[in-house]
Amino acid sequence: MQKITSKDNEFIKHIKKLKDKKYRDQSKEYLIEGIKIIQEAIQENANIKQIVICDESENADLISRELMFEIAKHECICVTEKIFNTITDVKNPQGILAIIEKTSKEENQIDYDTDLLVVLDDIQDPGNLGTILRTVDSVGLSQIIVSKGTADAYNPKVVRSTMGAIFRVNIVECEDINETLKEIKANKFKTVVTSLKANKTIYEIDYKKKAIIIGNEANGVKEEIINNADEKVKIPMPGKTESLNASVATGIVLYEYVRQKIL
Repeated sequence: MQKITSKDNEFIKHIKKLKDKKYRDQSKEYLIEGIKIIQEAIQENANIKQIVICDESENADLISRELMFEIAKHECICVTEKIFNTITDVKNPQGILAIIEKTSKEENQIDYDTDLLVVLDDIQDPGNLGTILRTVDSVGLSQIIVSKGTADAYNPKVVRSTMGAIFRVNIVECEDINETLKEIKANKFKTVVTSLKANKTIYEIDYKKKAIIIGNEANGVKEEIINNADEKVKIPMPGKTESLNASVATGIVLYEYVRQKIL
């Protein structure tokens, strides 16, 4: 196994650059870090390009023999602890990370063979985005549609908070959300937005062939999108709080979809 000891190595420079969205977009790659998520990547047949291991890490013995056997099937590169500390993105690294190839443009299309679509309109917080991706995965949906102004789904913070959902949920990035919503409607889906001014609650509509639009944390769904929505609904809040965290609101709506589907 090749061992890198210099911070000036081109491969190490490449890893560092992958922390920048623009470079991730150019190279069509992103980073994952930690034993559990690398195990998930292998299980989900993610396109793993290289796995970087620090054999000097005190956590090296946490990797099981079975996982090491699977890791060995990929291109592996060994680095010193000093080098690994310059490329890690976490406070207490486990001494392992990997470079993953992004989904190709051809696969980055909306699949309309589903009951429900989730559309994100400029969600900014990486933690919110990661939690939403995880929630989408938990209810059995396999895609999410994101506006150009939404946080980058391949940001290391987002990837970590998805807990492996990043490998199972196709992220469809749209250049123009209004045009995408027109396409969605043309495919016989009705658009649904949450609004405090709505008369109906999320419990008073059905979730067959619907596109749920979740808005920006500070400003909500854009006015133009609200005006063009087929249905407006609200989450009942009997308490004094006037709004909910975007990921919490998404979870409440999606689990009403699950309840209706099960019952």
